[in-house]
Amino acid sequence: MPGVRRAALIGALAVVLGACTSTPDPTPSSTTSEPPADRVYVSLGDSYATGYRPADAGGSADAGRDGFAYLVAERSDLRLVNLACSGATSVQLRTEPGCPPANRGPDAPDLAGRTQLDAAVQALREHQGRVGLVTVVIGGNDLAPCARAGDPVSCASQAVAATRANLAATLPALREAAGDAPIVGLTYPDVFLGAWVSPAFPNGRDLARLSVSLFRDFFNAALKSEYEKVGATFVDVTAATGGYGPLTETTQDPAYGPIPTPVAKVCALTYFCAHTDVHPTPAGHEAIASAILAATGR
Repeated sequence: MPGVRRAALIGALAVVLGACTSTPDPTPSSTTSEPPADRVYVSLGDSYATGYRPADAGGSADAGRDGFAYLVAERSDLRLVNLACSGATSVQLRTEPGCPPANRGPDAPDLAGRTQLDAAVQALREHQGRVGLVTVVIGGNDLAPCARAGDPVSCASQAVAATRANLAATLPALREAAGDAPIVGLTYPDVFLGAWVSPAFPNGRDLARLSVSLFRDFFNAALKSEYEKVGATFVDVTAATGGYGPLTETTQDPAYGPIPTPVAKVCALTYFCAHTDVHPTPAGHEAIASAILAATGR
């Protein structure tokens, strides 16, 4: 009997050891989850979205990777589909097909005869349920010529009306294709503040003073109204870059001496003061990206 019991015990031990060392069942357990689906970020707009940098300020094929859209995509773990085209106006975004390679951001898709709006609608529908973010920045090229216009107020009035009408024709199509995905509309730094120190503008201080109300009460108010009609979030980049600060408050600037603090900020965040170029510096793109991430809770 002791031999029988010993044999039984050894047999039981062998069964247990065999269970511990056997090849695992290749069938996944019920608690194993699939990897998360690839989520995308669709960007539309102009050179602010492509990340363009002027050649005399270090522009290159890779400069755009400092752009706000690329920063937001990286920090939100989203795959960027950047359809923006440098130089685009609000009407071109929805009516002009194609975009020259030199006007696209890094790794941007070829619009291949499609408008930005058409390409965006297609991308949003293809990634339905996997869209993490849509951003639109447009209207700057509509407004920019007004800086040198004989009557900047009349020019700005026409530019704002055109931008608003084109957004009204664009945004509902984006919203329908995006479903409940977040859409963020952007405005711009008030680059005209840089006219305060720019020799290119003989009446620069008057233009800078005028620009504050132009952006705050006119241009940005019109953009905000159109974005909110489709449930989009409006990010006031002018405010985020200090554009509404009092011009009576001064800062000691290393290049220009004591100047209004809002002017000093736009000189640091854009190339306007040094190069009469409206585009953001890397610090400017960082400020825009931070404003978007804050507004979307990312």
